[in-house]
Amino acid sequence: MTKIQNTSDIGRAIRARRRELGYTQAFLAEYAGVSNSFISELENGKPTVQLDKVMYIISLLGMDLVIARRGE
Repeated sequence: MTKIQNTSDIGRAIRARRRELGYTQAFLAEYAGVSNSFISELENGKPTVQLDKVMYIISLLGMDLVIARRGE
């Protein structure tokens, strides 16, 4: 499990998973129904990307976003 502390951490995790699956940014963008620039901005940690789209892409990549209390 990866500890996420900022938008850059989310972007790095998404990029790593996309590459692990062998997907290009263009393929993922088309599959998710978003622009190539959205995927690029997301992977580069842009703090103002739309959360609903981020959650959808995380799901498409077979990932889960988990929120836990510190220390648990």
